[in-house]
Amino acid sequence: MNPTRMNGPNTGNEDNVTFKCHVCGHDVAKSELVSEVFNLGGRRVLVERIPALVCKHCGEVTFSRETTEHVRRLVHGEGQPIKTVSMDVFAMT
Repeated sequence: MNPTRMNGPNTGNEDNVTFKCHVCGHDVAKSELVSEVFNLGGRRVLVERIPALVCKHCGEVTFSRETTEHVRRLVHGEGQPIKTVSMDVFAMT
């Protein structure tokens, strides 16, 4: 799976969590629900409302092992899409 970050809605339930960001090294994150687009062999799928830790300094998204496994099973056949959406595609030239 190749994730692409999309900003999710602010639920108002975000809590500051102490952790160590593997990108910038800062140590404070917030719990948030995020949306991600995954590239599965040329097919893109959107997964919404994924629980994540988001670094308060750089915005890097981190998933727990359990969440990562749940998403993997979901997009590889154990789940059914709740809707289908069209998506605009842009390319940098």
